[in-house]
Amino acid sequence: MAAVWQQVLAVDARYNAYRTPTFPQFRTQYIRRRSQLLRENAKAGHPPALRRQYLRLRGQLLGQRYGPLSEPGSARAYSNSIVRSSRTTLDRMEDFEDDPRALGARGHRRSVSRGSYQLQAQMNRAVYEDRPPGSVVPTSAAEASRAMAGDTSLSENYAFAGMYHVFDQHVDEAVPRVRFANDDRHRLACCSLDGSISLCQLVPAPPTVLRVLRGHTRGVSDFAWSLSNDILVSTSLDATMRIWASEDGRCIREIPDPDGAELLCCTFQPVNNNLTVVGNAKHNVHVMNISTGKKVKGGSSKLTGRVLALSFDAPGRLLWAGDDRGSVFSFLFDMATGKLTKAKRLVVHEGSPVTSISARSWVSREARDPSLLINACLNKLLLYRVVDNEGTLQLKRSFPIEQSSHPVRSIFCPLMSFRQGACVVTGSEDMCVHFFDVERAAKAAVNKLQGHSAPVLDVSFNCDESLLASSDASGMVIVWRREQKHRFLHLATVR
Repeated sequence: MAAVWQQVLAVDARYNAYRTPTFPQFRTQYIRRRSQLLRENAKAGHPPALRRQYLRLRGQLLGQRYGPLSEPGSARAYSNSIVRSSRTTLDRMEDFEDDPRALGARGHRRSVSRGSYQLQAQMNRAVYEDRPPGSVVPTSAAEASRAMAGDTSLSENYAFAGMYHVFDQHVDEAVPRVRFANDDRHRLACCSLDGSISLCQLVPAPPTVLRVLRGHTRGVSDFAWSLSNDILVSTSLDATMRIWASEDGRCIREIPDPDGAELLCCTFQPVNNNLTVVGNAKHNVHVMNISTGKKVKGGSSKLTGRVLALSFDAPGRLLWAGDDRGSVFSFLFDMATGKLTKAKRLVVHEGSPVTSISARSWVSREARDPSLLINACLNKLLLYRVVDNEGTLQLKRSFPIEQSSHPVRSIFCPLMSFRQGACVVTGSEDMCVHFFDVERAAKAAVNKLQGHSAPVLDVSFNCDESLLASSDASGMVIVWRREQKHRFLHLATVR
């Protein structure tokens, strides 16, 4: 983006706090859309004089509409010093590689002195402590994390710098699943109830939809990447699963459900990707051989309700399945034959659908027990401890979210076991993405991202946690960017 267009976006950002004060998510969407439009206009090659004239007129019109930004000694002047910090936040929505002048001699972002950042951090923390409920995120806490170099708290680690991109190709139909490719920073896929799957590439800028996979005749309920990312498997309400080649988008094979029922979820066997487990609306779990398209002998079992969620442990010997009656079943998986043996059953809450299950071998350095993260329609996110080799679960703690009817999902943060503390991320029906510290006894909430205008259904980190994707019930996918720690250190050392 040309430098003038960056200045235009910065002007918009400084006034953004005064737009629709009771609907912060629309302010965030407004800035996101302005960023995309300015990026596109920057490619049009308008004369520099015309760009400067537009910047001047834009500033005058915004000043007339909302008042001047620099009234000394006023309350607005103080709040504007906080709002101005959003320029740093919003500039990170752009790819600075397009403008070398925005970078320092070593390729780092130019910065103010450490003293200025410390002062700004104190101001930001004051605003953060007194912030009203529902305040916009990225909040001032995100700015504070950039100022406080060397702070290793989870709040600092998971302070996001802003929206990197928004994909809206599935607008008006829910996107129940979004997933980054395995061990990949920039490849992303999402499925939609419009019957298609999008494969997206985030770099080089601008992010693009590489291809859209079509073939299902009804909504796509779930999908999974293979370990090598060369194929995807998808399940659909049309009672079929499909195998896709990610390289060119070909449908390699269509496999009908053995029961002719709607397929609601799927997962690869983590050690043998030739086997995929699917769950259907007739309460059955099936292990499928995707090479032959056949059900594995002995690889089927019945639950008490519609199967909505599946998850293996890391070795692939334990499988958990959740249904819409509120039960979670554990199965022993025979690695040689693919046979399932039902082991344990836990009733999370009678009649409350279990919409997401995520397994983790160990949560953090402080909590080395195998754990299961479960969403059920209880307005809570539940963390369980796995207590034996048959998958018996013991509730460790819960976190408050809004979920009473939508199929909300959650994840463990991929790198958390290498840090002090541990973090989980979940969608919510309050249109926010929530971060919780699983080891913090009180005030477990770490961060909250606002920007969606519908219930957030799924979240996914890339492999190094630099990007987080979230999808919602209106079809929007937002990719959020987190500032890397090495940049914090650079900002602190600039004199």
